Amino acid sequence: MGKDRVLTGITTTGTPHLGNYVGAIRPAVQASKDQSVESYYFLADYHALIKCQDPDEIHRSTLEIAASWIALGLDTDNAVFYRQSDIPEITELTWLLTCMTAKGLMNRSHAYKAAVQDNETAGEDADFGITMGLFSYPVLMAA
Repeated sequence: MGKDRVLTGITTTGTPHLGNYVGAIRPAVQASKDQSVESYYFLADYHALIKCQDPDEIHRSTLEIAASWIALGLDTDNAVFYRQSDIPEITELTWLLTCMTAKGLMNRSHAYKAAVQDNETAGEDADFGITMGLFSYPVLMAA
């Protein structure tokens, strides 16, 4: 029987906090030490661009988060730990998937629908302040 496989990422905005530790980092560290688990953990710096357009802030946060995961015991001998932007195939696959994904399907994505609802509640245009990054977020997640 093959190994279980785990893939998870953390968006590189902000400083790691207790909620990150309990919800993501601690379980990831535990799984990284389990030889029966094939673990992949990534710093989601492309995803971060949806929330933050300040490259210095994303860089600082990326370093803090990477240092936190390693300091808290991530076994990098048994797990793959990488930064999303270091894998050029992710953006290539994102583009290919974007070209094949129906707009109607994207209109139903949760983050987009929530942003539209917030705008309508505030009396704004439905798409006010919504970027293509937010709209196509699920495609990046799939890639």
